[in-house]
Amino acid sequence: MRRLAPLLAAVLLVAPTIATDASMPAGGRSSLIRERLSDANRWRDHVMVVAHRAGWKENGKTVRPENSKAAIDNAVSIGVELVELDVRRSRDGALVVMHDPTLERTTTCRGAVSDHALAELRRCRLKIEASGEASAETVPTFEEMLTHARGRILVNVDNKLEPEDLPEIVAVARRLGMADGIVVKAPIWNEERLARTKAVLDRIGDDVLFMPILADDAVREASFIEKVDRQVAAPAAELVVWHRDATPAPTLDGGALFSAQARAVAIRNNTHLWINTYPITDRPEGMVAGGRGDGLAMSSGRPEEVYGFWIDRGATIIQTDEPKALIGWLERQGLRRPYSTGS
Repeated sequence: MRRLAPLLAAVLLVAPTIATDASMPAGGRSSLIRERLSDANRWRDHVMVVAHRAGWKENGKTVRPENSKAAIDNAVSIGVELVELDVRRSRDGALVVMHDPTLERTTTCRGAVSDHALAELRRCRLKIEASGEASAETVPTFEEMLTHARGRILVNVDNKLEPEDLPEIVAVARRLGMADGIVVKAPIWNEERLARTKAVLDRIGDDVLFMPILADDAVREASFIEKVDRQVAAPAAELVVWHRDATPAPTLDGGALFSAQARAVAIRNNTHLWINTYPITDRPEGMVAGGRGDGLAMSSGRPEEVYGFWIDRGATIIQTDEPKALIGWLERQGLRRPYSTGS
């Protein structure tokens, strides 16, 4: 991989170029993204970017409400492929988009999401966490957010409920004609969990993309990755490389999930390897990325030691809190290809 060590300011200031074709297909840009997601081996020279919580931060600071329409709009404008939306239920059973189980951090209301009826949540304004500034947006339903994203970007559904709730989540997308516009996922750590998830997927059908979440505290063999890939026909595997203690140095090899064997499995099954570089509040830097997360890339000005490291070990999808800076860096490395019907 070609390497470049730009100054942090340059990384942040370079705006990515979004190349599109005037003859965009009927499904919109999202259909082109889905093609790349579904055919990893053809697109291994293009690293896809996922905006964590739809894209709420820039340079480590919250600049817009998370899980908001404004965040989706920004993600589309800078060329992101997928936005992550967190799904929970209101007291009266409505599917709403909210990361935390409680409302205090991200809205003007207080208490548990599940203790409020949808009509009450409609009065809770989303706010920017860092400043506490309230926006004009209120807690949205899942359906509203899908409608806002339709045709423009894929939606990575982070289901905060149970795997058995996935059919209802999918039903919302189908009703909107967006079965091909979402990716649903679930953590799988053993044979029992695989069987449980497979039973749910059999109810859903194969027109919706599913992705397993595999963590290295339970999954230590590439053979299990292959078994999961084949049983659920996944286009990608979201891989968690734990780094729970701030003392040890960042991983030197990526561990079992980014081993040569794991990369061989990905190529054999035509699937992507997905790494999450976003930070978790009050946890060690890069906790789900072996200590190699956005903080190291941005505050230390060493993106090649984070994004470059994971790409060198097979990652072709990165979920980040810094999508603008990441896309700019990837373009400077020649690791992005324009979206057009002629690609």
